[in-house]
Amino acid sequence: MIRIVDRRYDGRNKSSVNRSRFLRRFRGQIRRAVADTVNRSGIRDLDDGKQIGIPGRDIAEPTFSHGKGGAREQILPGNDRYLTGEAVDRASEAEGRGGQGSPDGEGEDEFVFTLSREEFLEVFFEELALPNLLKRQLGAVKEYQNRRAGYSQTGVPTNISLVRTMRGAAGRRIALGGRHAARLRELEAELAQALAFGGEAGPEARRLRLELERVRGLLRAIPFIDTFDLRYNNRIRIALPSTQAVMFCLMDVSGSMDEDKKNLAKRFFTLLYLFLHRNYERIDVVFLRHHTVAEEVDEENFFHSRETGGTVVSSALKLMAKVIEARYASGLWNIYGAQASDGDNWQEDSPQCRSLLDQAILPRTQFFAYIEISEDKPQNLWREYEQVQAQHPDGFAMRRLSKAAEIYPVFHELFKKRV
Repeated sequence: MIRIVDRRYDGRNKSSVNRSRFLRRFRGQIRRAVADTVNRSGIRDLDDGKQIGIPGRDIAEPTFSHGKGGAREQILPGNDRYLTGEAVDRASEAEGRGGQGSPDGEGEDEFVFTLSREEFLEVFFEELALPNLLKRQLGAVKEYQNRRAGYSQTGVPTNISLVRTMRGAAGRRIALGGRHAARLRELEAELAQALAFGGEAGPEARRLRLELERVRGLLRAIPFIDTFDLRYNNRIRIALPSTQAVMFCLMDVSGSMDEDKKNLAKRFFTLLYLFLHRNYERIDVVFLRHHTVAEEVDEENFFHSRETGGTVVSSALKLMAKVIEARYASGLWNIYGAQASDGDNWQEDSPQCRSLLDQAILPRTQFFAYIEISEDKPQNLWREYEQVQAQHPDGFAMRRLSKAAEIYPVFHELFKKRV
């Protein structure tokens, strides 16, 4: 058995093999540390590497050594506070590690290290999968790619395959000229015998020479390359699967949505974008904010505009359906939607929202998630959306949250792998 050990070093002069072994061994502790980091920091910062800490007791390993044994007294150099026999106060763990100690005088050493962006996101998105990730195969796909598909007997000169053509010509010449070549060898042997017994001027020699010329003429008549031998590289057009997605972000900016609720919505949208970015080569993001009316805005205005008003949720759903029809109606796009609201909506408008989702939005989307940010009991919009979820269990999901620490569990529940 051959065992190969990779001794290459990474940029910080640390063994890549040892690092990967460490990440595998303490996967559970790293996963918990990443979850704590997400809860403490903004999700906008997740696209960079992160410095995380693991409690020292989780990575400590038992060691054995020989002690000196017996009772001993020792005075260390530089001691100006204690004399022999005096009791020495034990320092707390928080004081021992330096920095700011904990309020109760207790603490815990941590092993701090930095995860790269790829390592951090790999742990963060572990055990998650997009619903309906299998791309739709629609008849209106317009993107194609030319791929090799064997050889054909027709084509243009630029696509000719010289190797296949010459191989076919050689095989044809062997097949057609095999009988004549065998006859030619027989005549040459007979001519040699005739010359040996009858000389150059004998009648048998003259007859054999004429027959040889006739057989050689038959061989020369076989063309070196015939049109039948020509072979061309065959290429066919196949439809490319869609590797691009569009994410619609719908956010309620009415008066009932205070700044804390908006911040929770912003973090969820950012998390969804990072997740989609790992599964598609190209991501378009459409920001739709609404109160009594809806409008499409850029990211800056979506997150920071102070405009507010009443609540008519259907205005955002109508605008989303309009944008899909105008820009993403073809089968080239995988469409995802996420809506964040506190659930407070005009009573007469909620049934219209259910109808819009059921008839205009969900038939065109891969997945639609509704997040209700509220600590109160569910509002009328939630009850209407429950009917939508019953009719579309695979393409629509809804959850409630009230604080930042709940974002990751809610996101994990929405996009966990389903067997």
